[in-house]
Amino acid sequence: MKAVNMEDRLREFKESQKNRGRLLISCPDRPGIVAAVSKFLFQFGANILESNQYSTNPQGGTFFIRLEFECPDLAAKEAILKKRFEEVAKSFSMDWQMTAVQNVKRTAIFVSKELHCLRELLWEWQTGDLMTDIVMVVSNHEEARETVESFHIPFHYIPANREIREEAEAKQKQLLKEYDVDLIVLARYMQILTPSFVEAYERKIINIHHSFLPAFVGAKPYERAFQRGVKLIGATSHYVTNDLDEGPIIEQDTMRVDHKDQVQDLKKIGAKIERSVLTRAVKWHLADRIIVHENKTIIF
Repeated sequence: MKAVNMEDRLREFKESQKNRGRLLISCPDRPGIVAAVSKFLFQFGANILESNQYSTNPQGGTFFIRLEFECPDLAAKEAILKKRFEEVAKSFSMDWQMTAVQNVKRTAIFVSKELHCLRELLWEWQTGDLMTDIVMVVSNHEEARETVESFHIPFHYIPANREIREEAEAKQKQLLKEYDVDLIVLARYMQILTPSFVEAYERKIINIHHSFLPAFVGAKPYERAFQRGVKLIGATSHYVTNDLDEGPIIEQDTMRVDHKDQVQDLKKIGAKIERSVLTRAVKWHLADRIIVHENKTIIF
């Protein structure tokens, strides 16, 4: 029944958003950018519903803008819109991305033994607050199977460790291709990905790190935070790169702790932060609200 409800919800969303588009742009800042983009959309009968912009420096900096617009018969016009916009983009040296909102992104979740982030994502998805198509969950352990299959989502158990990493990733890549996945969410997936895997899905892998990066990079951050006697603990969600835990940061949060809190207390508090931080990061990505610039993010 839950699966049917989600299918109905996705159909309703796609129908309601069939003429809605999004445009993300970054380019060297100069006069006329907004005017040129607005004129272009007007020529196709589009109405701009939301516009957010930012410049690192009006004098020679980089300009960023996110537009959401309504365009009659967008599905029929999408290809020509993109082709014609190439002329505008070239004249302003733009990096750009245009998406149709009804093309809901297909998400795969990777998880190991700790399930709190997975459960949060599934709950948000079930209630309709995480608008994506969760097409599968992959795990190197069996702990998540019952939870995932109760949502009628395909669960794939693929053992993974340092010795068989490339073999495991070959199976994962095959599944990602079969399911036509747009986004990979590492919901406490406790394996390091190989460089070739990361490069194949650049800016399409979101991780949650159980530390307020750059503090306590790597393994066992709560144990090290306890030894250091920190008064704030946190979590960081970021895009995965081949620099361990140093990819562009999407979202962070913290909570206060004190001398009475032991390692297990820190982990329990940290799990709450991890759930909310990862969910916000995933929602922003799904809504095309993130532009990566160098090793930072601009989030509208």
